[in-house]
Amino acid sequence: MTAVGGEIAAAFIAACLDELDAPKPGNVHVFAAGRRKTVADFARSAHAAAAPLTVPGARIGARILGAVEASVAGGRNTNLGIVLLCAPLAAAAERPSPDLRTALAAVLDSLDVEDARLAFKAIALAAPGGLGAAPRHDVRAPATVTLREAMVEAAARDRIARQYVSGFADVLELGAPLLTQALSQTAEPRWATLAVYLGFLSRFADSHVVREHGPVVAEEVRRHAATFDARLRPLADTATLLPDLLAWDAALKDRGINPGTSADLTVATVFAHRIRSTLPSTRNSD
Repeated sequence: MTAVGGEIAAAFIAACLDELDAPKPGNVHVFAAGRRKTVADFARSAHAAAAPLTVPGARIGARILGAVEASVAGGRNTNLGIVLLCAPLAAAAERPSPDLRTALAAVLDSLDVEDARLAFKAIALAAPGGLGAAPRHDVRAPATVTLREAMVEAAARDRIARQYVSGFADVLELGAPLLTQALSQTAEPRWATLAVYLGFLSRFADSHVVREHGPVVAEEVRRHAATFDARLRPLADTATLLPDLLAWDAALKDRGINPGTSADLTVATVFAHRIRSTLPSTRNSD
C-alpha cells in the first residue's frame, strides 16, 4: 500500500471508530450494543474493509466488493452502507484535484457497467434491502447499466444511493458543515459526531427505518430526533443529555428500530473530514 493509500485507510478506520464512540440512539455504540451486534463487530469490519477499500487506483466496484468480502469473511455484514459511501470518497482522495468535491464528481462520472457488476455482487453478498429490492437492475441479475445509473433507480427510496446521484450533497453540504461547527464548540469528538448523526436523523426520514418500519414510524423517529438535535445544538450540557439519549436508544432498540442510513452517512462525513485534514492541501480543501 502506498503512503497515500495508508493515510486514507487510517482515516477510514478512524472515522468508523469515531462513529462508534458517539451515543447514537438506535445504533450500535460504545454505550450499548444492538440487534445482536457489538462495537467489536463493527470495529473488526472497519479494519478488514480498510485495505481493499483504499487500494490505490482500484475501480469503485472492486473496492466495494473487496471490502464487503473482507468484512463478511468473519461473520455477518455490518458495513455495506459505509463501504458504498466511502469507496468513492477514498478514490477521490487519491486524485490531484483542487478540492474533494471536484475529485469526487470525476470519480462518479467515471463509473461504468463493470463497477455495477462488482457492486451488485457485493450487495447480493451482504443481502440487505435497498438496491436488491429494485424492480429494475436487481443485484441478482447481470448488470446492464453503469453503477451511477443503477443508483438513480434506487435514489428515491435509498439515501445512500442518492449520494451517487447528487454528488454526495448530504455529506458535503449538510454533514460537513455540521461537523465543522460542532468541532469548534467542543473538545470531545463524540459529541461532534453525534451532532452530525442527529442532524441527518432530524432532517429527513431515515431510509433504513422506512424500509423496515414504514414512513409513519420513520417520521416519528425524525421528529423525536429533532428534539434532541435542538437540545444538543449548544453543546454545553452533554452530561445531562446523555441519560435521555440512552433512554431513547434503549426504547428504539426494544422496538427493533435502527436508523442505519443516518449512521452510515455520519461515517462518510467524518471520513471526508479526516481526508481533508490529513492529506496534502491539493486534495483536502473544499
